[in-house]
Amino acid sequence: MTNFRIILAYNGTAYHGWQRQNNALAVQQVLEEAILSLTGQTVTVNGCSRTDAGVHALGQVANFKTESKIPADRLPDALNAKLPKDISIISCEEVDIDFHARYNACGKTYRYLIYNKPYRSPLYKDLSYHVRYDLDLDKIRLEAKSLIGTHDFGGFMSSGSSVKDTVRTIYDVDIQENDGMISIEVSGNGFLYNMVRIIVGTLVDIGRGRIKHNMEEIINSKSRSMCGHTAPAHGLFLKKVNY
Repeated sequence: MTNFRIILAYNGTAYHGWQRQNNALAVQQVLEEAILSLTGQTVTVNGCSRTDAGVHALGQVANFKTESKIPADRLPDALNAKLPKDISIISCEEVDIDFHARYNACGKTYRYLIYNKPYRSPLYKDLSYHVRYDLDLDKIRLEAKSLIGTHDFGGFMSSGSSVKDTVRTIYDVDIQENDGMISIEVSGNGFLYNMVRIIVGTLVDIGRGRIKHNMEEIINSKSRSMCGHTAPAHGLFLKKVNY
């Protein structure tokens, strides 16, 4: 039995998230079916993150165990021949049999794209959040600094989560802008349900002047009502996972 760790990228527009669903198509299902077609074996692929419907990945990490003799350096090409064009294996390596993509992860980086121009772009419609209003980027950068560190982010979590411990550590928030495309990258040891999307929505509302409280006050309140809106899923990318 061999344990393979793969890194894959995908456009999540056509999928109901990563995790296999009973009534909708998910990335995990498509990948497992491709492996079955290639090896003749039914496997369970463990993903590092259960990305939501419409969310994309630049570096989703997953692992699966198989008795197949296909070497790791041949697996990406072999699997990509079976996968649709919006999913791609970009690397593969053999790892210790006990490695688990989700449980061994110690940190992640997400990227969120905001298209900040008056009129929407058909080219970026599924890959960014169109915000037509002027945003005070200097104010957004200033307030984003308060996110860095260890805090109780209980207010930055959507309902429906059963998580009890809402303390997380944010290592860095990097905000760049180029010709109206704003990139917000958030790195941390873990994230609550919709936490990055709520962070982005809060920063957008701060940048528009719709929220008068500063970010430190919002965090300390631990109140969802103090935060901004939840930014849409299609602007979010899982960029990198650390082990």
